[in-house]
Amino acid sequence: MSHKNSNPFENADTKDKKIDITEPVEDESENKDTKSEDKETDKKSEEKKDEPKTDEWKDKYEKLNQQYIRLAADFDNARKRAVQERENLINYGKEETLKKLLEVLDNFERGQKSLENVDDSAKIKESFDLIQKQVYDTLTKIGLEEIKAVGEDFDPNYHEAVMRTPTKDYKEHTVISELRKGYKLGDKVLRPAMVNVATAE
Repeated sequence: MSHKNSNPFENADTKDKKIDITEPVEDESENKDTKSEDKETDKKSEEKKDEPKTDEWKDKYEKLNQQYIRLAADFDNARKRAVQERENLINYGKEETLKKLLEVLDNFERGQKSLENVDDSAKIKESFDLIQKQVYDTLTKIGLEEIKAVGEDFDPNYHEAVMRTPTKDYKEHTVISELRKGYKLGDKVLRPAMVNVATAE
């Protein structure tokens, strides 16, 4: 007894054919390898792009470093020149001062020889007065200036009060006598004048 096909949709054309409805599946390992290769490619391309920037920064650094080295050398040379010029000025000032004082020293020696057999005190005083004047004139040319004291108002910047005398003859805080002269060079006080200052009785 023959059996008929129970599937009404199956005919002679489709009977011997099998329809594959399964979707193709990609190989995951191959997909991962492809993505990895893409990342490495992107990374290498980024590194290549960064290489010119790195070289540019290196060039800038080298340029700035060379400028700094030259600037430091120039500054050091300028400092050395300033120190040398200062020393030269000091030495020049000493030299000029000594040259002027040598003339005074010569006069001291001349006066000493001329007074060896002189008994006249007036003659001796005259000789020393001349030498004193020459010393003062020489120092004045260098820039030495005597500080005014007697009759001036007491000024702690220029006067050193070593005595105070109550009196009605002078206004209070007036310098009435000078115990030691004071001197200045320009605006710089070399030493203040030692003075006696009037106070109220």
